Amino acid sequence: MSTFIDKLPLLLFSAAQDQTQAQRVTRLARAGRLRKICRGVYTSDLHRPLEQITRPNWREITEHLYPGAVIAYRSAELAQPDAQGNIFLVLSGRARRLALPGLTLNIIPGHPAIQQRDAALNDTPYGKLFVSSEARRLLENLYTGKGAALRTMGRQWIESHLSKLCTIRGEHKLNALRDNARLIAAELGLEVQFKALNIIVSALMQTGKARSLRSADALARAAGKPYDPDRIELFDTLFSALRKPAALLGEVANTATSVFNFAFFEAYFSNYIEGTTFTVEEATEIIFDGKLIAQRNEDSHDVLGTFKAITEEPFRSTPPTNEDEFLSWLRNCNELILSSRPDKNPGQWKEQLNQAGNTIFVHPELVKGTLREGFKRIALLEDPFAQALMAMYIVTEVHPFVDGNGRTARLAMNAYLTQSRACRIIIPTAYREDYLLPLKALSQNANPEPFVRAMTRAWYWTAGFDYSDVAALRNKLNDCNAFAENLVQYRLLDPTDL
Repeated sequence: MSTFIDKLPLLLFSAAQDQTQAQRVTRLARAGRLRKICRGVYTSDLHRPLEQITRPNWREITEHLYPGAVIAYRSAELAQPDAQGNIFLVLSGRARRLALPGLTLNIIPGHPAIQQRDAALNDTPYGKLFVSSEARRLLENLYTGKGAALRTMGRQWIESHLSKLCTIRGEHKLNALRDNARLIAAELGLEVQFKALNIIVSALMQTGKARSLRSADALARAAGKPYDPDRIELFDTLFSALRKPAALLGEVANTATSVFNFAFFEAYFSNYIEGTTFTVEEATEIIFDGKLIAQRNEDSHDVLGTFKAITEEPFRSTPPTNEDEFLSWLRNCNELILSSRPDKNPGQWKEQLNQAGNTIFVHPELVKGTLREGFKRIALLEDPFAQALMAMYIVTEVHPFVDGNGRTARLAMNAYLTQSRACRIIIPTAYREDYLLPLKALSQNANPEPFVRAMTRAWYWTAGFDYSDVAALRNKLNDCNAFAENLVQYRLLDPTDL
């Protein structure tokens, strides 16, 4: 004998237009199989807190209660309830507010959804609701009247958002948005907001007065020095983590011979980690004898160029002292490293986006401005180790060149250390993942601690060797597994433990 089980959906709705359904819902509620959320809205979940039901299912609830409403203002941008559970809707009639557990529906009287116009002007259908068009929500989020702080993303957000759009899509995108907003502003009663939008767009395109802007990155664009605000947030995160002073590890290569030996292995490992791989014997021939390895002239020059940058000024111990010098220093350093690779545009800022894995680096248009902003953070740090790590991370995160970014970044790092007579840092082959993964954690998760910890270990590891005898040094590096590529089988050992 089979038993019929009435499986109920999570949400059930009751409306006067469907008496059969309304009667069924009433019957189930009386039988204790449904909980009432609000008038006409019920749930079959009898146990979970109601806010865990209403918030994830806000669209279904909203379109039942207010079909035809426009999801507007900050809600149109967020496409979900804000941190307080607010959803802002535009609907004809009077202003009202419906508070549910974990969800508050705020009804703002206004123009219904724009339809049957050009596609760019139409509000987007979303089930039985609509979402404000891109131009409409820009105008809505420039509202400054009562409740604006809660209802809108705010003017500074709009300025920063438009600055990013200009970078990604170009000035024509801003012009198109402004034109579309002009066509609907009067219809929506948002003429004042259009005037504000027009002023912002004109300033960003440097055809209007910049003093009207409030967002720092928008002001930088209006001044012709745009930067990546998301990267600046990362720089500030690292900056805060580096404010704690570190004990200074003094130079361990103090003689001409030890400086030369240190520079050899620094150049060797710095290239190896980037895929320019030679045996130590081959690298010895390149650097000590000036020999170019057969059929690998360019790779040989990369190693030799890195070695020259490590041993010659200003790249060895004279880091830049201002923003202009920082840009010039980086370009000259990269040019020296890649001097044999004209196809890589040595010393020239990149002209196309570059990326590593899932990380997309700074847009070419924003390279110089982001480096300038980054240098301000370097200059504010007092500890040499902190300056070194900040310089290295900034160059790595911006990735300003077609190639040679990692080597240029590590040279910038070590220049700050040598300037303060501190030990430079070598990243050996066996430490590659321990070096790259913390960089990724900082870039993707804004977590600076693994990066600082990893670089601190690399610093102490580097300082643990005697660099006076190259043969003995190589043997000790080998004993520490520094040259190991199989990181499953080998781990990097500390020289002081051997």
